[in-house]
Parts: sequence; C-alpha cells; structure tokens
Amino acid sequence: MFPKKQVFRLSSRRLRRRMELRNKLIFAVVLTTVLVAAAFLLAAPAGAQAAQTSQTQTPAQKPQQPTTGEAGGPTGDVGPYAIPKKKEEAPAPPPPRRTVADKDPQFTMSVNVPLVTLDVLVTTKDGQFIPGLGKGNFKVYEDGVPQAVSNFSQGEAPITAVLLVEFSAANYGFFLNDVLNASYSFAQSLKKNDWVAVVAYDMRPEILVDFTQDKNAVYSALGRLRIPGFRETNMFDALYDTLDRIEGIEGRKYVILVSSGCDSFSKLTYDKILKKVQSTHNITIYPVGTGQALRLYFEGHQAMQYLTCSGFYGDEAISRLEFLQADNEMNTFARLTGGHAFFPRFGAEFPEIFQSINASIRNEYVIGYHPTNSKLDGTYRKLKVEVVAPDGGPLKVKDQKGKDLKYTIMAREGYTAKHTVE
Repeated sequence: MFPKKQVFRLSSRRLRRRMELRNKLIFAVVLTTVLVAAAFLLAAPAGAQAAQTSQTQTPAQKPQQPTTGEAGGPTGDVGPYAIPKKKEEAPAPPPPRRTVADKDPQFTMSVNVPLVTLDVLVTTKDGQFIPGLGKGNFKVYEDGVPQAVSNFSQGEAPITAVLLVEFSAANYGFFLNDVLNASYSFAQSLKKNDWVAVVAYDMRPEILVDFTQDKNAVYSALGRLRIPGFRETNMFDALYDTLDRIEGIEGRKYVILVSSGCDSFSKLTYDKILKKVQSTHNITIYPVGTGQALRLYFEGHQAMQYLTCSGFYGDEAISRLEFLQADNEMNTFARLTGGHAFFPRFGAEFPEIFQSINASIRNEYVIGYHPTNSKLDGTYRKLKVEVVAPDGGPLKVKDQKGKDLKYTIMAREGYTAKHTVE
C-alpha cells in the first residue's frame, strides 16, 4: 500500500499521458484528411477542371417563370416584378401638306382704346349744383367730333386735395390775413374720409404735412405760417412740383391754390407750366386770389406803386399790369382743368367760397368715353360738353317759381393724348 499522496501523484501522471496520446491521434487524422484531398485534386482530369472553371465564371441562368396575363408577370408570389407589356401602337399619320395660304405668316393685333374721363359740374348762376341729370343729357365733342358716352356716374365722394399756399415776405403784412382765412376755411370744410396735404412755397415748395385724414395735423401745419423766410414767390415752380408729385395718385385730385398769382423768380416759364397743366389727367385746380381788397384800395388812391408783386416800390402802371396778369394766369389754370378761380374782396367771403368748392368737387357728374381718334400721338385734343334735353333740344332749368334759370357747365377744355413710340 502506497501512501495517499503517492497514489494521487501517479493518477495525475497517467492522465497527462492519455491527453498527449489523444492530441497526437487527432493531429494524425487531420493531416491524413488534408493529404487525401490534395491527392484527389491532383488526380482529377483537365476537362473536369475546365468545366468547373467555366461554371464559376458564368452565372447559372435561372429557370424562366411561367407568365400569364397581359402584364407578363409571375403567377406565384415569388419572382420578379411584373412589367406591363406595351400595346402595339398604330403608326403616326404623316404630317399634313401645307398649302400656300398656310405658309403665309399669321398676325394677331389688339388695340387698346383709352378711356377719357371728364368731371362735369353743372351749376346755376349762383353756384347751386343742378342734380338729376342723366347720361342722355350730356353730349361730348372731341375736336368737334361727337363721342359716345360709355360711363356715367354722379354722387358725393371723399376728396384728395393739396392746399398749396403762397407764404412769402413780399406783401407779407398785406396778404397774410387772406392767406390764413382761406387756409383755415378750407381746413374746416374737410370731412372724415378726405385726404389732404399742405404745401407752402416762397422760393421753393415745402411740404408742411403729407397726405393725412387728421384735421389737427392740418391745423398744426397752418400754425407754422407766421414768419416767412424769402421774398420770392415762385408759383410756377411750386405748381409744377405739386402736379408732378400727385399725378401718379389714382383717382381724382384737386389743388387749392391760395396765392396772389405773382411769380417773381421761377426757373420755369409760363409756357412750360401751361403745357404741364394741359398734360395732367384727373387734376382740377381751384385758385383763390389774395389781396384783392388792398388792391382795390390802392388803385382808388392812386398808390399802386406801393403794392407790387415783388414787394418793392415800383411804377403804378406796371404794378397794376402785374396783378392783372397774375389773375389771368390763375383763371387759365382753372379753366384748363375744369375748375373755377375765386377773387374774394372781403374776409367773410372765404367760408362761402370753400362751400362752393366743396359743392363742386363732391357733387359732380363723371363722364367717360372711348375717343374715336385712338391714335396715341401725344397731341392736344379740345373738348366741349353740352347739356341737352331728352329730346335733343336745349335743356331748360326752372326754379321753384317756374322761372328759367341760367346754368353754367364747367369741364376741362381738353387733354393731351398719351404718346407711344412705334
């Protein structure tokens, strides 16, 4: 009997020997298998190797799936997507033969005939608006040719106006009251939806307030008319600038020109401002003269040399001629645009004047027609508007007592056609 430690030591030794023997046996089996496979490959014929090589290089073709239906897709759930087959289309017809008429070029021309609009005011001798006239009561002539009235309306509408005020040191002490009376009377006549701008001018125009519907803003602008800076009264330049600024505004516009009518130092001549007034569209000028009472006073006392357009002492005859020319110019501006010029001699006349202006610009007839002369040649066309009875005869207007009343028709004398270069 061996001791226990010796028995344990002998058992471990036997176990290691058995493991080494098993590993050697496994290695011999694997080596034998590799050698057999290599010998088999070396012994295979060349034809078989070539077939095997071609098989590896060319992919095997898949068997074709049976197809049914027009789409040509597989009947089962496995296979490629069904690609619709194109139907056999009929051959396209040959292009039609072109005739001689087809070879000629075809042109389409459209002509846009402009629409001319006129604001016409029909009032009694006292300035009362005559309502109730219709489309058939108006006849329009352009260069003597009758025109067919296509558009007609009458009503009261908000106004868009510029208050253009002369504010110069020339005759400042004499004319200031008239300027302020006229300006504040106009401001008081404004309504809620009216748009008004205030512009003062001496040597150059200055916008005191841009278009606004706030009466307080208008009053604040007029409050600045206290101490003028220059003696020049460049009315032509100021009027041209005002017309040029508002010409692009849509709708009907009005210029309330509060001025003595004098022009002392404008860059533009009277002919140029006259052409500008004639070429404007949808703008009516209402001049309000200042200093009429003082002019009458100085003329009566043979002292017109102390009242001149320039504000300096001069010759009496020249001074009187200057003011007469100024009145004539403002009358011309009003007549060409369908307005009316006022020359008040008393302060109490200003509210009545602006009531008359309000009646003129808020209650008027708007006439539209397409001119028979559709040429856009930039020529000036003279206009004439007549009011007739329904039977074509002269229209008779009677008062409440049945007496005939004389009436006045106010409309612009003409317009300048648009000019397009061919």
